[in-house]
Amino acid sequence: MNENRVHKTLVLITILASLNVVSVAHAENVLSYLTDKSGAYIGPSLEDNVLAMDTDKNGYADVFEVCAYLELKHGKGYQKEVLDRMEASASSKSCGTTFANDLYINKNNQ
Repeated sequence: MNENRVHKTLVLITILASLNVVSVAHAENVLSYLTDKSGAYIGPSLEDNVLAMDTDKNGYADVFEVCAYLELKHGKGYQKEVLDRMEASASSKSCGTTFANDLYINKNNQ
């Protein structure tokens, strides 16, 4: 029984080690894709990304445009919980924190 546990542990360690190698290899591919021969960054600038997200062409990308862009780029359901929270916060009339919400409610009740 002890040998079985050792075997399972070794298999797990081997799998984790190989996943680490794959992650490093993938990072190196992305890095080489985004840099030139001298190592200078040649990927899209922040301005390029904002322009790509700004679908209504008003000069900035709001939360809804950012969420739509990320889903378009990474697929439907990408980071759904996070993006849903961002959109819910953007749709509310006050800050989502408890402290600010209390101030908002008290101000409107007076």
